Amino acid sequence: MKLKVVIHEAEEGGYWAEVPSIPGCATQGDTFDELLSNIYEAVEGCLAVDIDHIAMSGNDKVMEIAF
Repeated sequence: MKLKVVIHEAEEGGYWAEVPSIPGCATQGDTFDELLSNIYEAVEGCLAVDIDHIAMSGNDKVMEIAF
């Protein structure tokens, strides 16, 4: 899967980034390397779903897919 990330220089120093295809997914970092690390963590967190709250019957299945 490939995602476009918009990277901004923060007024107070450092950087912040947002992922337009995932509303509300944003992060920041004091350095560019820290920002890159934080982007992966933010996307993973934004896409994580707690399936414990989803009603499932005996015939339902959970799958993970890659794009």
